[in-house]
Amino acid sequence: MTEITDESNLLPPAVLQFVLHWGEMGGQWGVNRSVAQIHALLYLSERPLHAEEMSDMLRIARSNTSNSLKELMGWKLIRRVPVMGDRRDHYEAEVDLWQMLTRIAQGRKEREIDPAVAALRTCADTAARDPKIGRVARQRIDDMRDFVMTIDDWYQQMIEVPPSRLMMLIGMGKRILAFLPKAKAKDA
Repeated sequence: MTEITDESNLLPPAVLQFVLHWGEMGGQWGVNRSVAQIHALLYLSERPLHAEEMSDMLRIARSNTSNSLKELMGWKLIRRVPVMGDRRDHYEAEVDLWQMLTRIAQGRKEREIDPAVAALRTCADTAARDPKIGRVARQRIDDMRDFVMTIDDWYQQMIEVPPSRLMMLIGMGKRILAFLPKAKAKDA
């Protein structure tokens, strides 16, 4: 069980609230709730924690904690750190928000976008050689491939922009539209 409801919990109320909310958000993003809660706990922790501590604080099984830690390590969102005088593995989270976002985006791209690009290229190539496929279906496959490849290209460009420049770009919001040509009625 990953719900943390016991009043005698070791976590301060704001931390508990954050951990529970992060777990819920993780579930909405397709991430196991325990994985997200452990990530939240480590993100807010002022010191590295070992697996047993995390299991106790979150009231989850040690095996669940272990599997969650492996997944978070795979995403490079946490790292193992040594603690003087303790042989157990301790963990801390990446706390730089841009690094965290970049690692999540890169992981999702590798797991979701790259296979989609490859599959759409294959579909488009197959459709181009298939006389039985209709013009509309072929065009829609090509449009989908082109769209996903454009998003992939945009990602490749943005990942190279320094975080400070990205923050300026984000801060500009809608104002950046003033620098672009006016949209046609169809594009609006």
